[in-house]
Amino acid sequence: MKILDINRGLFLLLMLLSYDMALANVNEEFPARKLYPAVPYIELDDLYKQLKNVVIVDVRSEYEYETLRIKGALNIPLSGQSFIAEMEKLQAANPKSKIVVYCNGKTCKKSYQAVQKCRDHNMENVIAYDAGIMDWAKKYPQESVLLGVSPIDPSRIIPKSALQEKEIGVDQFEAMLANKDVIVLDVRERFQREGLSLFPGIDKQAYLDDKAALNKYINLAKKDNKTLLIYDAAGKQVQWLMYYLEDQGLKKYMFMKGGANAYFAALRNQYVK
Repeated sequence: MKILDINRGLFLLLMLLSYDMALANVNEEFPARKLYPAVPYIELDDLYKQLKNVVIVDVRSEYEYETLRIKGALNIPLSGQSFIAEMEKLQAANPKSKIVVYCNGKTCKKSYQAVQKCRDHNMENVIAYDAGIMDWAKKYPQESVLLGVSPIDPSRIIPKSALQEKEIGVDQFEAMLANKDVIVLDVRERFQREGLSLFPGIDKQAYLDDKAALNKYINLAKKDNKTLLIYDAAGKQVQWLMYYLEDQGLKKYMFMKGGANAYFAALRNQYVK
């Protein structure tokens, strides 16, 4: 009897250890779940099964939404001043439906923040799909939209490794400015610039939602065989711009890794001891 009790105890201990390891792996893959334990979420395949019974909201920027999104999703940016008002209006129009919000991926916190913000305003029917758009597009291309086209070709989803090949450090970026065969382009959003240019007299400016301005410099780079050197605020928006550059057939372009934030950090390290 004692031997059976010991074996049973060892079995339970192993089960607990396995559960703890599985939980640790989930927390590592979805780090924000631990940061927002009160936020309800839905898994990738469960969302697909419930697709016709929920309302899906993309809480990223309009530019990200227009680049790659879940088919049928609405766009209500979390950063917008009218976020809560629009979510309340959506809830009123769909009183019996769950509203599922999503952002870029497993390490992106916007979906959790959106749910928490809604719950703070007494909206309890909002949940997070936290695996993000990339995992969705890879598994369910027929329910995805890429640059206005659906279904999408999964091979057109740009892997992280391809983005990394286009990223260069601040020092290399600055070194390339001496080359006459480059065009430097600042694609930061309006509120991020605050009138401050990193390279006065050298860089050009084009907002991501201004296709006319973007096309002007893309076409100029192709015509004159020049390399487009691009920086944003934090190295996050350029991954979505990359889809447009590739779609336009531009091959010679590089991004400043970490964007303007990395540039200012390098300045602080150089002059502030």
